[in-house]
Amino acid sequence: MFALPLADSAVLRPLEPWQAEEFLAYLDRAREHIAPWVSPSFVARDLAEARAVLQRYADKRAQDGGGIWGIWLDGSLVGGVMFVSFDATLGVCEAGCWLEPGAQGRGLITRAAGRIIDWAVEERGIVRVEWRTNARNERSIAVAQRLGMSRDGTLRQVYPGGAGGRIDLEIWSVLADEWRSRCAARLNLLGAEEHHVR
Repeated sequence: MFALPLADSAVLRPLEPWQAEEFLAYLDRAREHIAPWVSPSFVARDLAEARAVLQRYADKRAQDGGGIWGIWLDGSLVGGVMFVSFDATLGVCEAGCWLEPGAQGRGLITRAAGRIIDWAVEERGIVRVEWRTNARNERSIAVAQRLGMSRDGTLRQVYPGGAGGRIDLEIWSVLADEWRSRCAARLNLLGAEEHHVR
């Protein structure tokens, strides 16, 4: 199994059905924090449901229609990134994320999402990567901005929310040429910094 380094003592690797127990333990720690921001079907309440969530993503991956990867920090699962949908024929996918509070503020989601977006664009020919988020989820919006995405618009009151309210859904996206330009600019900046250090 591959493991991509994200930072000191943090790695990104596939999250598979056989890891349902570890995934459920993560959910038990982070349930209250992530529940307002993710689909209710994601927040499994027992081992069978946790296995079913991961199996859904494994099936998507097998059908080339999505996937899920976990972020481990100091050996513990603390969050992850996923392709909620993935259509190589259309050239469009939707990325998403989830993270427990104790792992916030380290740039893990931005780096992990950047890894899977880079793969989607460079290896699979994806032209448009979407990021859909509750309009009140400031952290998720900040990730979209850090990834160089543009806000396409808001789907107003698209989902039922808590206490009888409705949820507005913001749609952000980055196009392949924008992503490549951003990556090239970052590499040029790193090269300039390295030259300056010498």
